Amino acid sequence: MRLIFMGTPDFSVPALHALLNAGHEVVAVYTQPPRPAGRGKALRRSPVHEAAEAAGIEVRTPARVRRDTAEHKAFAALNADAAVVAAYGLILPKAMLDAPRLGCLNIHASLLPRWRGASPIQSAIVAGDTRSGVSIMQMDEGLDTGAVLLEEAAPISATDTASTLHDRLSEIGGRLVVRALAEQPKPMPQPEDGVTYAERLTRDHGRVDWTRSAAEIDRQIRGLTPWPGAFTTLDDVVLKIGAATPLPTESHNAAPGTTLDDSLTIACGTGALRIDRLQKPGRSMMSASDFLRGQPVPKGTRLV
Repeated sequence: MRLIFMGTPDFSVPALHALLNAGHEVVAVYTQPPRPAGRGKALRRSPVHEAAEAAGIEVRTPARVRRDTAEHKAFAALNADAAVVAAYGLILPKAMLDAPRLGCLNIHASLLPRWRGASPIQSAIVAGDTRSGVSIMQMDEGLDTGAVLLEEAAPISATDTASTLHDRLSEIGGRLVVRALAEQPKPMPQPEDGVTYAERLTRDHGRVDWTRSAAEIDRQIRGLTPWPGAFTTLDDVVLKIGAATPLPTESHNAAPGTTLDDSLTIACGTGALRIDRLQKPGRSMMSASDFLRGQPVPKGTRLV
């Protein structure tokens, strides 16, 4: 088929490769414009931009598309059979949704209608879901409300992070969208029951509230790794937590956030949590043992 591909982050790249490997003609790739990144704030192109250029595909980077009628006409002029959208980051107007012969298909990293919205992978882990998956959806003007063509479930383990689940789902998404284009299954409207929304994440979502249970905090840490990252403060210094082990049966009378030993075992509202990896500002992530060699944290210290 003659396709347009629209995506931006790492999650989208396996789908672009899968479409090309399946023999589809990708006539143009839309992605977010280069953004300042790193300490020098040099402009950095998106992972999809890099992958498309390596494949010799035309790349378009409009900053906005919703009201840009010239862009709508340029999009329609590509005469695509379909557009495949995977974490593009811009809302498509009806003029673009309707332009391809078969419309626009979205690769969404959840089993719709659960976790519509911006952060389905992180939200599933933080909420304690035992499974996630990928839905191939016929896009409409709503927020992930379109009819579903195909879906495939994937388990969430007790050690999964947003990073590990992201990688599995991105591979499933590439395989599943190729199948959807080949089989063109009948779109099935989403059920009205079971709708949840995954909000756009900010850094503040990572602040640990030690009054919550050890299990909840563990899910927060895993669900927000690598971004935005869970964090706490020690003597007004922000510490990013990279990994931890929940100890839900640990009984204590200590105030939440208090260290129960000299090895960074922290009292929670229920149970306790042992911090295994953490990061100081301006430093690399390190093991708790390496951290403690440079900065002891004695029993009774309070983290907030």
